[in-house]
Amino acid sequence: MRLDFFDLQLFLHIIDTGSLTKGAERSAISLQAASERIKKLEQQFTISLFSRHASGVKLTIAGQTFAEQAQLLLQQYHQLQQVMAIYAQDTHSQVTLWCNSSAQSEYLPFLLPPYLLENPNIQIDLKEAETRDIIQALDKGTAQLGLISSFFNSEHLQTLEFSDDPLVLICPIQHRLKDKMQLQLVEVIHYPFVGLMQYHSLQQSIETQAKLLGYAIQYRLRLPNFTAIAQVVANGVGIAIMPKRAANRLTTLYPFHQIELNGDWANRKLLLAAKNFDDLPVSYQHLSQFLLSKNFK
Repeated sequence: MRLDFFDLQLFLHIIDTGSLTKGAERSAISLQAASERIKKLEQQFTISLFSRHASGVKLTIAGQTFAEQAQLLLQQYHQLQQVMAIYAQDTHSQVTLWCNSSAQSEYLPFLLPPYLLENPNIQIDLKEAETRDIIQALDKGTAQLGLISSFFNSEHLQTLEFSDDPLVLICPIQHRLKDKMQLQLVEVIHYPFVGLMQYHSLQQSIETQAKLLGYAIQYRLRLPNFTAIAQVVANGVGIAIMPKRAANRLTTLYPFHQIELNGDWANRKLLLAAKNFDDLPVSYQHLSQFLLSKNFK
């Protein structure tokens, strides 16, 4: 049994207009061609779809059921076209992914290259921001998809867990904190720090926590990335806070001690967030599915 989607659309046009003639016109075919196509549909299913009247046509009971299924099939067909469109060689999609510092430096540089190689017609623009700003952008509609920290309230958004992403404190091997296994931020706030540049979202989050404790962090040096921070800390300049994933990666390059930080703000998760994942453009849904399939733990 072969089903022609053009015939289904013709059938729905006839219903919408209440006329075989007008349905044919809307489908841009002749009345005779339209009549033959409908006749073949009726023969194929051994049913009558319409009852003919002087004022036009009306659906039979079988025709009403057929109309419901035809609408579903056409909706699925259009969805299939949209999903497949991102693979077409002459179709380019631009996706903007908002992300915090940790996602930008520790996850996406490893994930996105193979994704982009497999999908040469997708372009990704990464926009780094603090989680609070990403949430506001998603609320306002200026952002469609973001990787955010679970520490911030995002209950009004749809979120899916992407990865555990705890923060740790690192210190020089011979530092007085070297024997500690766990610490609260308040216990180290008076030590000199090495940090990221002020514009980094993670640095803003750390400083916000210090302010809530009534302190201001004293920095001996600010640097642009975690690699530079690890090198300076290993040389004995100060202590620093960074994602555990970054510390684990860098400890093979630079000698420093790693200490767990207590508190919800530090034992965070990375969440993929959107207002409504089902309403996202197909290219965004495709990227979302890819990111969630990686299941980082």
